[in-house]
Amino acid sequence: MRRESRLAALLWLPVNAVQGLFTLLWTAVGIPIALAVALVARRPAPALWIARRIWAPGLVWGAGARLRVSGTERLDLSRPALFVANHQSWIDIPALFMALPVPLRFLAKRELAGVPLLGAYIRAMGMVFIDRDNARRARASVDCAVGVLARGGHLVSFPEGTRSRDGRPGPFRSGGFGAALESGVDVVPVALVGPAAVLPRDGFRVRPGRIEVRFGTPIATAGLSRHARAALARRAESAVRALLAGESE
Repeated sequence: MRRESRLAALLWLPVNAVQGLFTLLWTAVGIPIALAVALVARRPAPALWIARRIWAPGLVWGAGARLRVSGTERLDLSRPALFVANHQSWIDIPALFMALPVPLRFLAKRELAGVPLLGAYIRAMGMVFIDRDNARRARASVDCAVGVLARGGHLVSFPEGTRSRDGRPGPFRSGGFGAALESGVDVVPVALVGPAAVLPRDGFRVRPGRIEVRFGTPIATAGLSRHARAALARRAESAVRALLAGESE
């Protein structure tokens, strides 16, 4: 990434301050509305539509980002699937919401359950909290994910477990792949290119740019052993790395 001059960084400060305030207000207003809609509708689908068509586009627009999506012709969105993506930035989430025309649910860190409003939203949308430090809760997380997939849902996981510091993907952890193996759904590799340049991991230094969401060929899990998690994780990681490199995998 090209280094930015100190003057340019100073000139961006007031712009980023406005963008930061917009992001906070947009989310602080959007979450209660989504929760109210879900409560009235007695199901999360309408609220997830709001996330895909209103909340996410607002954040991407507010960041001055342009979204490019490729590889959707490889997907059968009438079937449930586990999407596994590299993780660069918080803007990955709105980019993925926009990239797929279906209700998306995410695997979320257990720590987010305690965040005001956000924790309630994640829970109400039927998303799955994961806890890798507790074996019993980790097993419960897999059971919840299997339930989402068994009901025909589309689930997104960031198997690195955290956002990359340098934009390059880290090793994929195998835990979340158990849900795909137990439910027999395809695992879809997804490469996110450019989010770290738009919104880096540390701080709120937003810059205009292009975000690409590249979908790879789904990996079938039907017939695989439940003990194949590590091998499946390695295969998915290789597929994501190939997509990041611009290779056809």
